Amino acid sequence: MMLERTAAPLPRLLAAEVRWVFRRPRTLITLGLFALIPILIAVGVVVADRNGPGLVGAVAGNGLVLPVAAMTVALALLLPLAVAMSAADALAGEAAHGTLRGLLLAPVSRLRLVGVKAFGVLVVAVSAVLVIAVVGVLAGIVVVGSADGQMVTLSGTTLGFGAGIARVALVAVWAVGQLAAVGAVALAVSALTEHPLVVLAAVLGGIITFGVLSAIPALDWLQPWLLTSGWSAGVDALRDPVVLTALGSSTLRALCYAAIGLGFTVWRMQRRDA
Repeated sequence: MMLERTAAPLPRLLAAEVRWVFRRPRTLITLGLFALIPILIAVGVVVADRNGPGLVGAVAGNGLVLPVAAMTVALALLLPLAVAMSAADALAGEAAHGTLRGLLLAPVSRLRLVGVKAFGVLVVAVSAVLVIAVVGVLAGIVVVGSADGQMVTLSGTTLGFGAGIARVALVAVWAVGQLAAVGAVALAVSALTEHPLVVLAAVLGGIITFGVLSAIPALDWLQPWLLTSGWSAGVDALRDPVVLTALGSSTLRALCYAAIGLGFTVWRMQRRDA
């Protein structure tokens, strides 16, 4: 008598993926390294006693700016690489170890499989940004210091502690959206190969290429199409009032990249042999 295969509940699949993500030693090591970024920036600002122009210079004596500066610095390369590493493990790593075949034969639809893997990548992105934001706030208050817990904006106005934390949260949510787009593209590359290093090289190469293209004045018409062209928009959250133009356009661009990346991943996994 043939037994009918039953699909596993989605919450159980998501919980299993989260456990698998945090059981990887490199994930924990990466999160630990991200916790050091705001601490190193804080120590550097205090030791150098820097109080000049620029985002890092604005950290001096203004601790709540530190998490925003740390997220902006990490978003340039380190955060995307961490997300790409997670995406590489999600599909290419599974294929390299021979475990992807079991997943493709399991009583789980290919669409649900992609959704679970994308959720795991998103968890890494949220965790990395959250670590930087939380440690950045603590390091900013303890190491850098802040007048009565207030934030001095780049416009010269002063915000209370609650309003300052809200600005940090806004940048954190925006950064997660940018990383979600990187993760979706990395998943698409991961679905095409069995070599995780190829995914990392593709993401790193793409970021560097986009950075070079955005620095060429003759190619200004490409700016709206480059994902990385809006990665400095987090600074606008430190103005009063908040300038939402660049934040909104970069978020819309990230959504387009995420939709294309996930769509291609689903298409590829639907046609992948077990």
